[in-house]
Amino acid sequence: MSKKIERRKFLKTTAAAGVGATAATLAAPAISQGREKLTMLTTWGRGLAGVFDAAQRVADSVNAMSDGTLEIEVKAQGELVSGLPAVFDAVTSGQADMYHGADYYYVGQHAAFGFFTAVPFGMTATELNNWYYHMGGHQLHLELGEEFGLHSFLAGNTGTQAGGWFRKEINGPEDFNGLKFRMPGLGGKALGKLGASVQTIPGSEVYQALSSGAIDGTEWIGPWGDEKAGFQEITKIFYTSGFHEPGAGLSCAVNKDRFNSLSATHQKIIEIACGEANAWNLGQYLANNGEALQRLIAGGVRTLEFPDTVWDAFGKASLEVLEENMDDPLFKKVSDSMRDSMKKSASWIELSEGAYTRQRNRVLG
Repeated sequence: MSKKIERRKFLKTTAAAGVGATAATLAAPAISQGREKLTMLTTWGRGLAGVFDAAQRVADSVNAMSDGTLEIEVKAQGELVSGLPAVFDAVTSGQADMYHGADYYYVGQHAAFGFFTAVPFGMTATELNNWYYHMGGHQLHLELGEEFGLHSFLAGNTGTQAGGWFRKEINGPEDFNGLKFRMPGLGGKALGKLGASVQTIPGSEVYQALSSGAIDGTEWIGPWGDEKAGFQEITKIFYTSGFHEPGAGLSCAVNKDRFNSLSATHQKIIEIACGEANAWNLGQYLANNGEALQRLIAGGVRTLEFPDTVWDAFGKASLEVLEENMDDPLFKKVSDSMRDSMKKSASWIELSEGAYTRQRNRVLG
């Protein structure tokens, strides 16, 4: 038996035991007179600005394009299963059909999941799409999914994320020592190297954790999503640029066996719906962030940037985290592919779009 098959068998067995009776009610696919129904779990609270919208967008598009022959019912975090691991376990075990979430929540399952959301000092949204659709990224996402019985697509993007909300200013790397901070993925592991006590908390629980003092600070997304979450009610210190998520992708992952049971038409509809949501969601964030930032500032929020010494510490810690995972062949394969694509994309983007935007801003003032 291959290692991949052994791993999938182990995951199905252990997850089925862990998810229990609640998730067991999700399992049976609804098929009636040529109509099928899929249950989509999410890592998002219902109505959470942007991220839940992307999940709902996929479902609505599938329902419309299939003329009702394939229906996706969206379940928010906590409605059928609770906690980020439970979402992954329910889908990989086959007890739920699909999930929408940020794959870097599952770097504990495999560190390479981080690349399909964001890794520190990684890709912008444009660079991620270049890699994913044209330079081998999606194929690597599918290869990673083979180990867990998933068939995945990008299905949203938040754009460049902010550095986050803090109760005190960050003047040097030493200010992270002992700081209780919410940051998932490999970025969180990098902060841990600076002495931070890193927390991974579902988005729907972050406000309460920050308000109660359970955490000293948090990253979330950016002006619009953060304003909707209400963090400005708790602290007025907002760092506008972060190292951890330069273009955070969201994923829609379907249980592989369930995906393979669908008709080719339904499979293609899911693929197209995810791709459309990916572009639509990025535009949604970019369209809303500017005005949201002005409202935050008008409400007394202070927008700050980390000093160079902190950026240097971020860089050193991030490289250490990435290097620590290079002994895993798939992680290294994905990392090498991403870096090669990023290098090729960035060279032209800097010379064309980068030069243009600098001159445009100078000329127009």
